[in-house]
Amino acid sequence: MRIGAIEAGGTKFVCGIGNEHGQISESISFPTERPEETMPRVIAYFKDRQPEAIGIGSFGPIDLHPGSPGYGSITTTPKPGWAHYPLLAELKRHFDVPYGWDTDVNAAACGEALWGAARGLGSCAYFTIGTGVGVGVYAGGRPVHGLVHPEGGHIPVRRHPEDGFPGACPYHGDCLEGMAAGPALEARWGVKGPQLPADHAAWTFEAYYVAQAVTAAVLMLSPEKVILGGGVMQQPQLYPLIRQEVQRSLNGYVDALDLTVGIDGYIVPPGLGGQAGLYGALALGLQALEASGQKV
Repeated sequence: MRIGAIEAGGTKFVCGIGNEHGQISESISFPTERPEETMPRVIAYFKDRQPEAIGIGSFGPIDLHPGSPGYGSITTTPKPGWAHYPLLAELKRHFDVPYGWDTDVNAAACGEALWGAARGLGSCAYFTIGTGVGVGVYAGGRPVHGLVHPEGGHIPVRRHPEDGFPGACPYHGDCLEGMAAGPALEARWGVKGPQLPADHAAWTFEAYYVAQAVTAAVLMLSPEKVILGGGVMQQPQLYPLIRQEVQRSLNGYVDALDLTVGIDGYIVPPGLGGQAGLYGALALGLQALEASGQKV
């Protein structure tokens, strides 16, 4: 069985071929340019590989409602050329197969629930902190949707008392993404995050903001695992800082061992590493194939 998987990220596209056992046999990646440059590369990759279904986890916001005229489109992104781009419709012009379609972070949450750090659990929350900040939620055997989809990267956060940075989000200024994404780190300190030493104040601020979002997820969603991925989280010193800050914020209110003695195993890196999004897209493709009535 050949299932196509597309992780359509704001920085790069990753395309791959996998099977029903959760094994990806090959993949390719390239920078996310404007659609007229990027999509021909996606189409060319799958043209000779004859996938039986394709799953797509896309940067957002996206339209997830099948009855909507804009279903399958990216909506209000500030990324040049991609606002209201009909990504799914463009692929359907070339491949007549079942499609799975969701946000990149919801896809990553699915991948981690099936094959990664949350395997065997009923729910998880997946945060990606990189060029942007996104949150995916998996519960009840599927990614969570509602009015649209979770947009936890844009929740308001309380400002660190020593942080005078105004925020970098073009929509909300000092929301979580505006204070904690990679571009915010660079704008605040004048260098990219990997160039900052491990004991720099940047990481104290970063943990302060990310921990607020994790705390909110714990209180609102009660996930059985919180997974923190993305480029910014490649700094290993962040995990203990975030765990400590979450415990401080909760102040013992939620009576669960996973949040006290077991917090090192509760707030964790992705079990699938940097491929969580691609594996999640594979999961979406498999679900689409099953929904079409074909045997998997």
